[in-house]
Amino acid sequence: MLILYGDRLTLKEADAIAWQSEHIELSQKARKRIVASRKTVESMLEERRTMYGINTGFGKFSDVVIEEADLDDLQRNLIHSHACGVGAPFSEEVSRTMLLLRANALARGQSGIRPELIEQILYLLNARIHPVVPEQGSLGASGDLAPLAHLALPLLGEGEVFYNGERMKARTALKQAGITPIKLKAKEGLALINGTQAMTAQGVILYGEVCKLLKQSELIGGMTMEGLNGIIDAYDADLHEARGHQAQNNVASRMRKILQDSALTSHQGEIRVQDAYSLRCIPQVLGACWQTVHHAKDVLETEINAVTDNPLIFTDPDKVVSGGNFHGEPVAFAMDFLKLGIAETANISERRIERLVNPQLNDLPPFLSPNPGLESGAMIMQYTAASLVSENKTLAHPASVDSIPSSANQEDHVSMGTIAARHARDMLANTRRVVAIELICAMQAVEYRGINRMATATRRLYDNVRPWLPSITEDRIFSEDIEKVTDWLKNANDSDVANYTSETVQIK
Repeated sequence: MLILYGDRLTLKEADAIAWQSEHIELSQKARKRIVASRKTVESMLEERRTMYGINTGFGKFSDVVIEEADLDDLQRNLIHSHACGVGAPFSEEVSRTMLLLRANALARGQSGIRPELIEQILYLLNARIHPVVPEQGSLGASGDLAPLAHLALPLLGEGEVFYNGERMKARTALKQAGITPIKLKAKEGLALINGTQAMTAQGVILYGEVCKLLKQSELIGGMTMEGLNGIIDAYDADLHEARGHQAQNNVASRMRKILQDSALTSHQGEIRVQDAYSLRCIPQVLGACWQTVHHAKDVLETEINAVTDNPLIFTDPDKVVSGGNFHGEPVAFAMDFLKLGIAETANISERRIERLVNPQLNDLPPFLSPNPGLESGAMIMQYTAASLVSENKTLAHPASVDSIPSSANQEDHVSMGTIAARHARDMLANTRRVVAIELICAMQAVEYRGINRMATATRRLYDNVRPWLPSITEDRIFSEDIEKVTDWLKNANDSDVANYTSETVQIK
């Protein structure tokens, strides 16, 4: 069971909730804060004080005062009018994480809502009812307005949801689960949609998946080293200590562990003096990629416990403050930075693929073909990798450097953070396919070298994959191989790949 306090959710817990069915409840401490915050709002309404979004319009309409009899309609209208998302829906895991993060933010007790509203969110989470949230339409300030409006609709019995493996009307799913739609009160609609939970939820899912792929890339890079008789001296501890970057040192340490008992690697001067950068600089490049992940982790750990709606309600002393905590710039920067790490993981992997298949760069059969000339072998797999890497380069352009004014220039600077997170997700999918192609080629290369001479760690990977992915003995439809290995990398447990990093890298 997970208890929400509003200020102590961890990435590990959020990731677990995204993929599992753990029961979630609101803490009593958080409930007391929420009740106190709501009393502040109600007392100020009784005093007829003007408060943004509570008894005024929104955005450019902030100077329009709303009559007391219309306050509930104001909140419902807000959800309806802002549900303008388009395109394919976010995954159920992202939608589920959005619900969790929105509930956790409201649990801080500074949003002026009733406890019943958070309970409604938790009802959906615990029943595994996941709103259908179109992924396009957010500017990333005033938060993720359109995505969060779609997230809010099912609380009211409107919109669509995923439930029991089906996409259906929210009202149907709530009825099946025995959940009564809620009616919004003053401030509650605004509290639901002002926030960064779409970009942050996608970031939470990305964080775990990028960590996993980087670990896999290190191991597969080790197998490529064996396939090319790479020079192990490049991972010498003293060499990396001399530079001082901890992430680089960590990768070098793991590469030494991966290859510690390999009979396929070489030493400088035995076959050649130096390797190409794509082999020699794995610690330097992937270490820098890990640094982008570490930065994203720092930002996400703060953001998942942040209060990001507007205005905020404070009870000591009682006050309502309008500000801009919904602005997604910190997450936008983190996602754009993470994109660089994802892109470079693919870039260096593709260069290793080239070294595996290019007969001018190795002494292996040309393109790893069993019958060069008659059969093309892995030739076009490298084309595919190059195409994916090139696509990543266009997606890597930082979304956060763009801004388009909205709401009649009242909201004149926005973060585009959700676009950054979505692009990072798409780049990760591309990169996983590139790494899958490297694995296919590396397995073929080590077979030519002798699998009995492989390191224990790389041989474990080989033995896990080869039973269901046959060796290339003739040309076949390699698209199927690529997708099969890609799916395996996405779904593999740590033990399926290798546990060589368990003491230094935690995915979840």
